Amino acid sequence: MIATSIGVLVLLATLALFAWVGFTTDRGDEDLEEYLVARNSQSSWPLALTFFASGLGAWILFAPPEIGARAGVDAVVGYAVAAAAPILAFGLLGPRLRRLVPAGHSLTEFVRLRFGRAFHTYVVGISILYMWVFVTAELGAIGGVTAILAGLDARVTIVAVAAVTLAYTAYGGLRASLRTDRWQGWLVLALVAIAVVAIVAGFGDLGGTLDRSGGAGVDAAGVEAAVTLVIAVTAANLFHQGYWQRVWAARDDRDLRRGTLIGAGLTIPVVLVVGLLGTFAVGAGVSDPTATAIVPFFALVGGVATWVAVVVLVLGIALVASSVDTLENALASLVVAERPSLSLRDARIVTAVLLVPAAAVAFQGVSVLRLFLVADLLAAATVVPALLSLWRRATAPAVLAGGIGGLVGAVVAAAIGGGAVSIWDTVTFAAVVPTLPPFLGAIAGSTLVAVGLSLASGGDSELEELNARIPLLAERG
Repeated sequence: MIATSIGVLVLLATLALFAWVGFTTDRGDEDLEEYLVARNSQSSWPLALTFFASGLGAWILFAPPEIGARAGVDAVVGYAVAAAAPILAFGLLGPRLRRLVPAGHSLTEFVRLRFGRAFHTYVVGISILYMWVFVTAELGAIGGVTAILAGLDARVTIVAVAAVTLAYTAYGGLRASLRTDRWQGWLVLALVAIAVVAIVAGFGDLGGTLDRSGGAGVDAAGVEAAVTLVIAVTAANLFHQGYWQRVWAARDDRDLRRGTLIGAGLTIPVVLVVGLLGTFAVGAGVSDPTATAIVPFFALVGGVATWVAVVVLVLGIALVASSVDTLENALASLVVAERPSLSLRDARIVTAVLLVPAAAVAFQGVSVLRLFLVADLLAAATVVPALLSLWRRATAPAVLAGGIGGLVGAVVAAAIGGGAVSIWDTVTFAAVVPTLPPFLGAIAGSTLVAVGLSLASGGDSELEELNARIPLLAERG
């Protein structure tokens, strides 16, 4: 679609812009507290743009259109709601956690203070796994974007994006990520609008194209996919340390609530229109929803003017940079908050070390949607016990048992609702389609066990006392 030489120039120019924005960020005080938290510094609109830009990524060019092609309009609506739901959840849960531990840094830190090391270690593992999968999927996605649009070796793109985003986040920390998110957020909104209008203009009869897709109606499969995605994406993103960093970066509770509301409001239409293009691709006859691997969005881009492909390439780079720089800083933040002996230099090294295996896996070109679904299921089995840390009556043995109960519930539900499909294929989503039974089983199993055992134990904790036990990162240099 684009000459490889032009693709390279676009890639380098776009990354150079983001690097300039990141490196010119005012870093504030050079200590871990400022580097990882930027506490009480962000008003509502900067928060809205950073929640919007951080939550999206190059995955929206692959996963929502694939869902739209395979499951139809109702599933796309579910995906759009699912993408926004976690942002709203942080607006609801964040103020309570800020009031309980105003000196806090992460949900995992709060879980450690609340329940001790056993369950905390499990939650940290889930959080790191989810964010690592997110980074891997994003790097793989941008490698796929440049390979499809410009014939560029995916490995070159992956290394370039990882290196540049790592450089400016290692230099500027959370403030650099927040500042680049503002630029990337506005850029994404503009480029999505341009690309979608250009692509849709080629359909002619929109209604007829939608009817031919067979995905315009509401059916049980589409509704199931929609509900599944809302559960899956919300559960997983509550383990996203990048979002929790932004909870404490908010200037106050009012700005946090407004920022998450606006961020969610920006997210829904973007995911919706991009996902619907997958349904239209089927109606236009350029994508087969029964194929094992499909990229309906790019099938449509291949049929329009070359300049649109350039717009999409810049869009893809902006999307992946906004999510990857957030995740890089989030991974460093999570690890440092768990290891009091680490310094600012150690935090930067940790970021680089964790990125290497993610890039290596991204080279393999694994399905973006399938990667997310597996990580989402593990998160769904753990999210309720983790959030019960905010409930005074929850106990450590109960939530640990709840996490195990969630895994058992997912397997049992997969065995019951999987039909002829094997349990393994059901819980690993071999068909690359969201299926509801494992997620319902995970949520139900973890909730029943954790809440039931907590009530039976008669526990009652003073949550307000936990803030005094949080170490100040600034004291670590």
